[in-house]
Order: sequence, then structure tokens, then C-alpha cells
Amino acid sequence: MDTIRRINIWSGPRNVSTALMYSFAQRADTRVVDEPLYGHYLRVSRADHPGVDEVLAHMSTDAGAVIRDVILGACDRPILFMKQMAHHLIDLDRSFLAQTTNVLLVRDPAEMLPSLAETLAHPTLRDTGLAMQSALLAELQALGQSPPVLDARELLLDPAAVLSQLCGQIDIPFDPAMLSWSPGARPEDGIWAKHWYHAVHQSSGFQPYRPKQTSIPGRLQPLLAECLPHYQQLSQSAIRAPRHSGPDRHP
Repeated sequence: MDTIRRINIWSGPRNVSTALMYSFAQRADTRVVDEPLYGHYLRVSRADHPGVDEVLAHMSTDAGAVIRDVILGACDRPILFMKQMAHHLIDLDRSFLAQTTNVLLVRDPAEMLPSLAETLAHPTLRDTGLAMQSALLAELQALGQSPPVLDARELLLDPAAVLSQLCGQIDIPFDPAMLSWSPGARPEDGIWAKHWYHAVHQSSGFQPYRPKQTSIPGRLQPLLAECLPHYQQLSQSAIRAPRHSGPDRHP
């Protein structure tokens, strides 16, 4: 019997997923892994991402081997936390999902897309991961799972409360150490960190939620319209932060 709690956080880019990985890395009982299926995804999708050749040269592109050796492989701690991108789940056997604890992490596309477009010049629905996340929710429910859904906004509104609820739902104890970390890179960072992780490397904890003040550029409006139905479906069941009065709390 497998005694390792294997947690996949199925996210999209720019969803505070790296901050969440850093949070779990503070737990003494947890080993974290950064996007183990990224090499596979780049190989089969031919997506034009920053540093693609370096990523392909640096990590395994064989999804079967990654699933066997990393996702379901040996771990020296009782909890294995894997930051995953939902759109990496293409052209592979997804039966391993039945053996893992799965969580979905979403973010309002009106807040996510401008940030994504700073790194990907022409983002598509596939790049956001939202369509795969909504399909994945149905797939996991068909397996008899009830995957928790995290919304980045709710997480930033009250990290302690939302993480406490998440830990309760996935049957692990909440650890207050998850709320802060030392600024800078982590050894678990993927080779792609220099292209994507600038903000989190400057942080020492979850940044307080601040609504975006900029409007969505016209060129991103069609993509926003594609994203919204998926986000709205997923966010309906997201863990909620307690509502309090104050400028950063919204009913």
C-alpha cells in the first residue's frame, strides 16, 4: 500500500501556483516538484515558450517515465506536492490520476491574461489551461473524486484560512510555516524560472490581493470571452476566504 500522499495542483500559468509551491515547500513533511510534465508537453505540443530548447534538454520528455519515476515514484517524505499545469495533460495515459490527490487552482482570466501576455506574445485558450481544467474536473468526478478548487483571489484574500480549509479537505494538517518563506530562488525551481518567476523570487509570502487596475487590451478580449465560461464553472465551487469589512475584502 502506498503511504505517500501524492498531491497534484492542476493550475494554469500566472495563477500564483509557484507561490503555492513555495508555501508547501516550507513543510518539513513535504517534498515539492516543479512541473514534471513540462518537457513532455513542449515535445508533443511544439508550443513556442521562452527557453524551450533549454527545457527540452534539461528534463525528461517521456511522460510514461515521469509518471512512473516521479509522480508515482519513490519519495523521501510522507507528502509529495507537485505543481502541475493542466494543459500538460495531453497525449498521455491519465490513469495515474486515480492514485493521486488532485486539486484545481484557477484565477480570474481578466486578471491572469495581461500577465500571461507579458511572457507569451500570442496566448491561446490552450495556454491558459482553463479548458483542460474544466474537463479535468468532470474526469476526476467520474473517478469518484471531489477535487478541491482554489481560486487565486480567495487564496490571496486570506492565505491562512484558505490553506487551512484546503489541508482539511485533502486530509493533511495545516502548518503555519506555509505562510512565509525566504526571498529568492528555490532548488526545486524548474530551469524556466528565469522567464516566469521574477515576482515570486522577490516575495516572502503571499502578496495581499489587489484588484487589477488596468483594462484588458482589445487584442485579448476574444480570448477572455473564451476563458470566462470555464473559469465561472470552476470558481463556483472554490474554497472561499472569510468575508470581513475593509478595503481589500469584497462581498
